[in-house]
Amino acid sequence: MATLATAEICDSNTTLLESGDLRVLPPIFQTYGQSRVFSGPITTLKVFEDNVLVRQLLETKGEGRVLVIDGAGSMRCALVGGNLGQLAQNMGWAGIVVNGCIRDVDEINECDIGVRALASHPVKSNKKGAGEKHVLINIAGTLIREGEWLYADNDGILISVSELSV
Repeated sequence: MATLATAEICDSNTTLLESGDLRVLPPIFQTYGQSRVFSGPITTLKVFEDNVLVRQLLETKGEGRVLVIDGAGSMRCALVGGNLGQLAQNMGWAGIVVNGCIRDVDEINECDIGVRALASHPVKSNKKGAGEKHVLINIAGTLIREGEWLYADNDGILISVSELSV
């Protein structure tokens, strides 16, 4: 698959932007991981300060998907650490976007995946297994559905209702 630049996607898809079929996440995310540019179909997860379901999903074959985690923007603990970053790489995930924090930044930066998160935090999350998989999520006012497509590069993150072509 050819790499699509988010700025070029926006420039050539103004109709999709106007209709809401192409949405831009607010510029609130920090960049981690070796893959600065990544894209793929979205798998959604909604959790709060608990990463048991994060691990469960990352233990499945990624097949180039992007895990988008709505962690409610919590800044009190990390939802993804170095072990989960390595797991995501090994299982074939293209990337992880966390509306919350990560930890083990140096380890995640060694992983050949793309990671976006609000910040880093040294405290690990709870392990209760609470949350919802494959549901509609809302990150900073942007609705994201399972199966939509995510495109990320150094300019930003886009959500599209369908795969875009060059």
